[in-house]
Amino acid sequence: MGRTCPFCSSSEIDEDPSRADVVCMGCGSVLEESAIVSEVQFQERAGGHDVIGQFISHDRAQQTGLVGVPGLNRTESREVTHQRGRKLIQEIASQLRINQHCSDTAFNFFKMCVSRNFTRGRPRAYVVAACLYMVCRLENTAHLLLDFSDVTQVNVYELGRTLQLLIRLLKINLPASDPCLYILRFAASLDLGDKQKDVVTLATRIVQRMKRDWMALG
Repeated sequence: MGRTCPFCSSSEIDEDPSRADVVCMGCGSVLEESAIVSEVQFQERAGGHDVIGQFISHDRAQQTGLVGVPGLNRTESREVTHQRGRKLIQEIASQLRINQHCSDTAFNFFKMCVSRNFTRGRPRAYVVAACLYMVCRLENTAHLLLDFSDVTQVNVYELGRTLQLLIRLLKINLPASDPCLYILRFAASLDLGDKQKDVVTLATRIVQRMKRDWMALG
């Protein structure tokens, strides 16, 4: 029996030795994060034998020169990218009142983007906003793509194009947005007073009827 995610029970598990981590493609959870060299070899030197292929943690990988980034090795450069991505995720999440669970999941997706070079040549705000919106869709929160466009000052069409490329890269099937999620949000912004509850109830019934008649999509 194949491995499944303990968080969402998905069997879509991505194990890539080059990234040295194991990630659930269903929810973005990082199941394992370490760098292990499977073979131990010995190299003859003047002072004796040196071991090549020892276990090293992902966060303490030994230095590897990175061309074009003076003073930073490969691991340090990636960590800097992760830190900046997490900071931007927290800033956007704070403005849109997105909970910590969604922020953490978005950060996991962002790390996957970094490891697959999806961030190369793209503004960080595009990738971060796409990751956050993707999580909001998966978690059925009442956030629109336009919300992220407003906060990041990114063109909504450019953001949508980045999102489509991202879900294609990660092979994630986003559920269709449920219109009922937005009824309460929009009703609250209309300042309906005592009639808000009645309006929300009626609007919800209309949407449910439209869903039964296959009129809520497209």
